[in-house]
Amino acid sequence: MTPVRLGAVGYLNARPLVHGLDRLPDRFAVRFDVPARCATLLEERVIDVGLIPSIGYCSHADYRIVPDVGICSSGPVASVALFTTRPRSAIRSIALDSNSRTSAALLRILCARSFDIEPDFITMGPDLPSMLAQCDAALLIGDLALFADHRSAGLQKIDLGEEWTKMTGLPFVYAFWTGWSRAIDGEVIGALQRARDAGRDAFDQIAAAYCDGDPDREAIARAYLRDNVSYSLGQRERAGLRAFFAAAAELGIVAPGASLRF
Repeated sequence: MTPVRLGAVGYLNARPLVHGLDRLPDRFAVRFDVPARCATLLEERVIDVGLIPSIGYCSHADYRIVPDVGICSSGPVASVALFTTRPRSAIRSIALDSNSRTSAALLRILCARSFDIEPDFITMGPDLPSMLAQCDAALLIGDLALFADHRSAGLQKIDLGEEWTKMTGLPFVYAFWTGWSRAIDGEVIGALQRARDAGRDAFDQIAAAYCDGDPDREAIARAYLRDNVSYSLGQRERAGLRAFFAAAAELGIVAPGASLRF
């Protein structure tokens, strides 16, 4: 049997979704990349199933979603944030993390619908000092946003997950397993759901392994996995995803009419 080629996000928040899959080498071949790269690899059919940014799902009508598995938040997420020294109303330019697609789209929606600003957006590599040297604010995602010591740097951290839930009353869905329709069968779905369940039971173990003996980072990681991120794509999460797609379509970020296909 040829292993299913999985493309996973390399950040901490994805580790519970691949927990134990390394013990199934005959069934899955797993590689880790940044979110935008995962989306590109799926588009190019280098992988069969990818943990892709949710905005990337709108690219192909032949994509299918693995049911009930995603990276979501309801309220503060801690790992998707805008960093700035200025009041929100005074932000005129924002550096966007080049590894992000979904979070960049979310930020554009929040600027238009909630923040009431029209900044210039500049895509840059995720280096906070360089980003803030050129722009009023910087969007960071993943581990860099989670572990950044913004207070010692004199920065305000605006949590985009929290802002979305304030605006809509709904969770936000950052990523989910997506694959070409022929690549997802009942066995694949079952294995990925079981990995998710095993990962949720192993947050402390995952945090310890990921942080490699750094107690301060490990404490942040444990709290993050336990309190900020959720991994089920339930009815409320699906409603939040539909609201995100609709808002992105209104701004011309994606084509209108995206439907969820499982």
